[in-house]
Amino acid sequence: MYTKIMVAMDGSPTSKQALDEGLKMAGLCGARLFAVYVVDKSSLFIYAGQIDPNALIEEIRRDGTAVLRDAERSIAHAAVNGETELVETEGLGEDVAQRLQRYVDEHAIDLAVVGTHGRRGIRRMVLGSVAERFMRASSGPVLLVRGDDAAGEATDVPAL
Repeated sequence: MYTKIMVAMDGSPTSKQALDEGLKMAGLCGARLFAVYVVDKSSLFIYAGQIDPNALIEEIRRDGTAVLRDAERSIAHAAVNGETELVETEGLGEDVAQRLQRYVDEHAIDLAVVGTHGRRGIRRMVLGSVAERFMRASSGPVLLVRGDDAAGEATDVPAL
C-alpha cells in the first residue's frame, strides 16, 4: 500500500503522536519512514536590532537535531526501516508547509503524517496552521493526527 511515509516533526507532543502513528503505519505496510524537521528561515529576517538571525538559525538547527535524535530512537525501538532529515526553507519565499510539500515531491512520498494542534478561532488565526496549509496543497494522502492537547483548546471558551 504505502512504501514511503513522511512524518513532520517539530518537537511538540503532537508531532511525537504523529511519529507514533507513522511508525504504526510503516510497520503494517513494511514502508520506509522519513522523519523530517524543517528549519523555518522564512520569518527570521523580520527581526531587527539586537537579534542575530544567523545565531537564531543555528539554535533552531540544534533543536531540530535533538528532536530528530529522539525520533531515531523511536524508529529503532519500533524496528522500522527509517531515517531522519533536517531540511530548511528557502529564505522568505517558502514556509514550512511548502517545504514539507517539496520534500514529499522530491522523495516520492506515498503518505504524509502531520500533527495538528486543533486550534480554533483567534488562536488559529494568529498562530496559523502548518497542517492545514500542507493538507490543502497536498496532491497525495495526508494523515492528520490531532494531538491530545487539542481537547483542552476545544473547551477553552469563555462562559457567556
